[in-house]
Amino acid sequence: MDLASAGAGRGNGARPGEAIRVVIADDHAMYRRGMAVVVELDGVARVVGQASNGDEAVEVCHRLQPDVVLMDVRMPGVGGIEAARRLHTADPDTRILMLTMSDDETDLFEAVKAGACGYLLKDSPGEDVADAIRRVYDGQAIISAGMASTLLQEFTRLSQDTPADAVSPDSRLTEQEVEVLRLVARGQSNREIAESLGTAENTVKNHVRSILEKLHLHSRVEDAVYAHQQRLTPPDG
Repeated sequence: MDLASAGAGRGNGARPGEAIRVVIADDHAMYRRGMAVVVELDGVARVVGQASNGDEAVEVCHRLQPDVVLMDVRMPGVGGIEAARRLHTADPDTRILMLTMSDDETDLFEAVKAGACGYLLKDSPGEDVADAIRRVYDGQAIISAGMASTLLQEFTRLSQDTPADAVSPDSRLTEQEVEVLRLVARGQSNREIAESLGTAENTVKNHVRSILEKLHLHSRVEDAVYAHQQRLTPPDG
């Protein structure tokens, strides 16, 4: 399920003739080898590096500057969520896609706060993982179906817990940014938002980046959570 569009990144979909550059971080060598086959199967992406723990993942990504990182949640030493937090702080344009056996909602929420663009369970079909890589690179946030329902329940709780007198649009945002935020929460891509508003896609990217900076948010999914909390979602969304 795609919940929100991303801010400006390294690309707008796969660049012609150039594969999406991927790093795989997981403490099981056999899983990394198998996932490398899945990643490279259709030629859209290629694995440029691997890591067996969080510290190594941060070092490899700093050195190789990948487009997308497939990150396990639980690894020896520094775990995937802390590694994601460090990576996102150092390079917000690197897309982080968590792959895990954990369906713990705490892990999901912490991954979102750390800056992850997606959260998939390891039993997801290979084609779903390959598709998720393309979509997070293209600026979308991906949550597996089972975990998406958990996140939507949290949206509902946040909306119910927010006092009625505290839900006006944030004064730090311009009118155009509020409208972009509404469409982000509906799960529209940057391209779709641009078409809806009759503006350029790069303008939408700049708006999304400005929203993240002004609201001190760390990921596209947090944008969507904020919009739901502030009851900014459109009536038909």
